[in-house]
Amino acid sequence: MAVATAIPGGVTRAGAARNTARVQEILSWYESDNPGTKTNLARLLNSGTLAGTGKLVILPVDQGFEHGPARSFAVNPPAYDPNYHFELALDAGFNAYAAPLGFLEGAASRHAGEIPLILKLNNHEVLHDEPDPLSAVTGTVQEALRLGCVAVGFTIYPGSSQSRTMYEELRALAEEAKRHGLVVVVWSYPRGSSLSKEGETALDVVAYAAHIAAQLGGHIIKVKLPTSHIEQPEAQKAYTKAAVPVATLAERVRHVVQSAFNGRRIVIFSGGAKKDNDEAIFEEARAIRDGGGFGSIMGRNSFQRPHDHAVKFINTIMKIYSGELK
Repeated sequence: MAVATAIPGGVTRAGAARNTARVQEILSWYESDNPGTKTNLARLLNSGTLAGTGKLVILPVDQGFEHGPARSFAVNPPAYDPNYHFELALDAGFNAYAAPLGFLEGAASRHAGEIPLILKLNNHEVLHDEPDPLSAVTGTVQEALRLGCVAVGFTIYPGSSQSRTMYEELRALAEEAKRHGLVVVVWSYPRGSSLSKEGETALDVVAYAAHIAAQLGGHIIKVKLPTSHIEQPEAQKAYTKAAVPVATLAERVRHVVQSAFNGRRIVIFSGGAKKDNDEAIFEEARAIRDGGGFGSIMGRNSFQRPHDHAVKFINTIMKIYSGELK
């Protein structure tokens, strides 16, 4: 409830809700950022069902671009409509909605101010799916500002022979975004001819990817859940010598979060392809929570379900992150 506070001259005003202690703590980690960026980061943390908890569940819908429309939406045809995803994000209580330019333009006006938006600034398509991917820049910081976004998103592929180009593009776009007070969200997905398929989700590689994203200035870092596989022989020596716990998913999540500046950067985990076993996803959410992860970015496991099922499913995820469900 807003509290009336006195100001000089006897006038009163309604006091806005203050940041929780947890949100204040998280904002304190971003010491170089301007008030505009911290305000937008606070908006992300103070939106949706998990507002104020320091946890995030974000709806990303870039899969139409990344995988093709039929693979993404045919299973749930209402999802071909850009407005469907705005409505789902609002009804399910997501902290934010992330998408490429076209999907945001499709319904941003009718939902102005209703949910924080993230413009995905680069995308990759599978019609030319090279072994060392390089995403095309498909949006700008100015377009994010025009659409009222709080953040921009950018994908990097550590391990790709094209990674240098992506790192330099991200550095330049992040600098511009921060200058305008926007938050930078980095999708950091190891991929490339120098990595095995198993190595793309190896613990050492995922932790390395999270660290690279933090070094490149990401405020929020999205990675895949790590397996217990160790890809790099030299890393294996380091893990063995330091006796890093890796047996459980919660332990592996804790190590990935630790790798992002000892947990002083927000690390969220990909939901991946749609799974038919809801309980398996709930167990992953528990491991993320117990390992100190900050939440999930849950796309196909949300919009590929019928609307009411998706809302119920996401509400359970929220209850796990909030601690309401053990």
